[in-house]
Amino acid sequence: MELVFGLEMMEVDCSRNIYALIKKLNLRGDEGPSEEGGLPKSGFLMVLLGIIFMKGNHAPGEEVWEFLSVLGVYTGRKHWIFGEPRKLITKDLVQKKYLKYHQVPNGDPLHYDFLWGPRAYVDFNKMKVLEVLAKFHDTVLTSFPDLYNKALRDQVERAGLRGTARAPTMAEASAPSRAKSYSSSHI
Repeated sequence: MELVFGLEMMEVDCSRNIYALIKKLNLRGDEGPSEEGGLPKSGFLMVLLGIIFMKGNHAPGEEVWEFLSVLGVYTGRKHWIFGEPRKLITKDLVQKKYLKYHQVPNGDPLHYDFLWGPRAYVDFNKMKVLEVLAKFHDTVLTSFPDLYNKALRDQVERAGLRGTARAPTMAEASAPSRAKSYSSSHI
């Protein structure tokens, strides 16, 4: 629940079986991709960015919706946290520039791809997205060697100088992912 929905269930009263959902994932403070007064959508966005990253930085819409259906998120069906997912993904997150959604030229049949938007590149990095993917799959970063190397290159490029990025050591990258509550604006 924490990774995708940004929520943690905490027991409030064990004798009466009362639980509360607590917001856990806050990637950008108050300016994240959540609705005013609504539940956080940062974890959901991290999953979307992860899908795009795994698919070579552009993911066919059909594959994104297929993956989301495994999570119980369906286009055209209102979700209790995200509302109408098609609107959230293709309108809200695109409008906030977290995602790009564009028609593939000369596609037959007509189809669309998702890409990271400019704000996603500012607010997130591929290593943190890979950490979320590893946690989601209950594995380690190095279980995705190609993605891990791409994430390392991304860190080097962000540092502006070749070889100066601080990459996780092999021991850190191979260590099991632990539950984290992200609060940094540069997750």
